Amino acid sequence: MYFHHQRSYRGPIQAVIFDWAGTTVDFGSLAPVAAFTDLFTQQGIELSLAEARGPMGTEKWEHIRQLCALPRVAAAWREIYGALPDMADIDRLYQEFIPLQIAAIRDSARLIPRCREVVAALRARGIRVGANTGYSREMVEVLAAAAAEQGYRPDSNVCATEVPRGRPFPHMSLKNAIELEVETVHACVKVDDTVPGIEEGLNAGMWTIAVAISGNEIGLSIDDWDTLPAVEQQQLRQAAYARLRASGAHYVIDTIADLLPYIELIERRLARGEQP
Repeated sequence: MYFHHQRSYRGPIQAVIFDWAGTTVDFGSLAPVAAFTDLFTQQGIELSLAEARGPMGTEKWEHIRQLCALPRVAAAWREIYGALPDMADIDRLYQEFIPLQIAAIRDSARLIPRCREVVAALRARGIRVGANTGYSREMVEVLAAAAAEQGYRPDSNVCATEVPRGRPFPHMSLKNAIELEVETVHACVKVDDTVPGIEEGLNAGMWTIAVAISGNEIGLSIDDWDTLPAVEQQQLRQAAYARLRASGAHYVIDTIADLLPYIELIERRLARGEQP
């Protein structure tokens, strides 16, 4: 006779792991775009916003490498510098990028509406709060200090430069899970506004919730979003939801303000023996 035994975790959510820009702070994920466009302008190359946002969610050195690999950017670089960008060029660009990114972070480090209240509600349920990011430690320290002044302090904070591989590899979320001392990844939820960030959570074996309006998919400041006609908002919302659902996210919401009912929904699914 042949037997198959399958364990299932049926307890509560133990940890929620958030991205930073576009998820908990910086509505529209504007700081990275500003830094990337400024960086390439200084090299004599104008990036479109769509180009700058393309690799969003990845570690920033890797983001620059992917931008340099874009056919239009590579051709422009060769026209200016007589050769395609190489690893030494990418290393130099990354070093020039760091102060630009830190300055942009300082300008955009406002909490997304209701972030502080949602995090407080999670903690009231006994849920630990983690954060991870494509930013380096020197970048995120500026952001974390600004967030702390506004009342948001994650219990674990991991940077892509501190693990073997950044997103979409699961290393950052798994490091968060270790630092938060969770019992199983099935009791963790990753919340992110980018496709690589959702893939990171899925690769870690976690539940995933994508945020569509406040992040990279739409890329507008809260004031610009609020002034759009309702019809245009809905068109942008539908497109963003479709792209994030296609990434495999278990759920898609507008912003962190909408998170709590989905934590309750996931806990009901866990109680039935479901897994991510």
